[in-house]
Amino acid sequence: MTLNEYMELPYRMEIVPDKEEGGYAVMFPELPGCMTCGETLESAVSNAEDAKKEWLMAALEEGQEIPGPDGLNDYSGQFKLRIPKSLHRQLSEHSKQEGISMNQYCLYLLSRNDAIHSQA
Repeated sequence: MTLNEYMELPYRMEIVPDKEEGGYAVMFPELPGCMTCGETLESAVSNAEDAKKEWLMAALEEGQEIPGPDGLNDYSGQFKLRIPKSLHRQLSEHSKQEGISMNQYCLYLLSRNDAIHSQA
């Protein structure tokens, strides 16, 4: 596979707020050691894509085996969700404050809460 083909694979991105220093830590669990951070959600996600690309480039250059995404073939990555109009407005406003799309903001919220739930 080429670098671009690997970049298109749906690797799981985990975003965790750094409560001690501020900002956000981001990692890709299927790519060992592939992690980064950012001061804002937008910068964290952008840095994560750069880190994933660098990790994949290094693995390809070294002839290292690159794991595929964990069992995601059964999932499209999309689902419909009906929410109250008031919640829709709040999510839209918060995403604008962060300077990211509402989709990215909701992904962050879901990832953060899933990580908290997984630790319990």
